[in-house]
Amino acid sequence: MAKSVPVEKSRGLSLWNLLFFVLSLGGLMPLSTWFALSLLLGAWYAFEIKIARPPMFWMGEPVPSDKMNPFTFTRILRNQGFILGYSDLRGNPLWATYALTSPESMAHLRPVDGFISDWRTLNRVSPEYYTGSGYEPGHLASIYAIGKVYGQEAQLDAYRMTNVTPQKQGLSNKLWERLEALEMDHYAKQFGKIWVITGPIFDPPVERLHKSWRVEAPDAFYKIIVAPEAKTMLALVIPQTVRGDEPLEHYVTSVDAIEKRTGFDFFPELDNAEEDRLEASVNPVPWNLREMAHTSAKHAGHKAENRPGSGGGS
Repeated sequence: MAKSVPVEKSRGLSLWNLLFFVLSLGGLMPLSTWFALSLLLGAWYAFEIKIARPPMFWMGEPVPSDKMNPFTFTRILRNQGFILGYSDLRGNPLWATYALTSPESMAHLRPVDGFISDWRTLNRVSPEYYTGSGYEPGHLASIYAIGKVYGQEAQLDAYRMTNVTPQKQGLSNKLWERLEALEMDHYAKQFGKIWVITGPIFDPPVERLHKSWRVEAPDAFYKIIVAPEAKTMLALVIPQTVRGDEPLEHYVTSVDAIEKRTGFDFFPELDNAEEDRLEASVNPVPWNLREMAHTSAKHAGHKAENRPGSGGGS
């Protein structure tokens, strides 16, 4: 039997504890130390903005349409293999994006014990909030794909609660699983390299988990898959109310429609003419959804094989 990877409940100080610690030293540190600290933080921020983050996006990071709207404000959290925009106000990642290729050999992954809180957030969401809530902890960045392509450390990052959002069982364990199987097992092979951006959609009225007001429950989820070489996109919006056996082609939409519902401008660096063509298009033909979905349903055992306690997640 495979040995589980030990997962710490917390990987470091919370931001509040760190801030309190720094402020408590304020009266003890000379001006030169504060200056050196400011330079260090500035260098780190410049590294994040100019060097580390740009390669993790296709055509730029998502931009809120209304920058004064607090419900679309996110803090960007960079992880091994994927990057996401997290909302402390909603207790959800509002988007996550990653690139997938078809590796010659898959990484061997050891089992993981379960989801963990993320020390980088102001809103420390715990896996216990989901117990008895009627929702499952659904991940945005595919645990199965991220682990297989980027390795064990990336898989551990995908188990952070900042990659988790409330999903109903029919979506989490069925339709979403089939879609993730398509990403990794078919589209990455078919197109050579794909980019995925995915997230929740919130409609009024606001619903929060009854165990914690910190976590808002989404009404639907979007996924956009881009094949840059083929110059085509697949966009879907799937509601929480699905049974799980519906045809995926029923949920095909346009990127423009997703932007209106989420309040984000995706791919802002795309050429205007190309953006107009791709984002308005609803063309599932290159993705062969009907045939692929039937095949993926037969092989979508990744989530059951890899869910917490048995080795990962899809």
